[in-house]
Amino acid sequence: MYAIVETGGKQYRVQPGDVIRVEKLPGAKGEEIVFDKVLLVADGDNVKIGTPLVDGAKVKGTIVKQGRSKKIIVFKFKRRKRYHRKYGHRQYFTAVKIEEITA
Repeated sequence: MYAIVETGGKQYRVQPGDVIRVEKLPGAKGEEIVFDKVLLVADGDNVKIGTPLVDGAKVKGTIVKQGRSKKIIVFKFKRRKRYHRKYGHRQYFTAVKIEEITA
């Protein structure tokens, strides 16, 4: 069984037992979280596609970690103009372990 959920402006394909990294969500480690925006639920040959959401479908998970990703370097450069800018960015994330999918 799997589902497609939307959170943080992105869509994720999840199964029970998966650990996914999503945009930062409020909550502490160990708290339960429920994803209500379920776009698709599939169980073998039985597939329910929402228009746009599947009615009554929920995905429950537990917060495993709140953290920040590795640093990425952003470098802007214009040749012959003596222009360059360098800065870094670390994105916040929440790691969620998927516990159960209910349709």
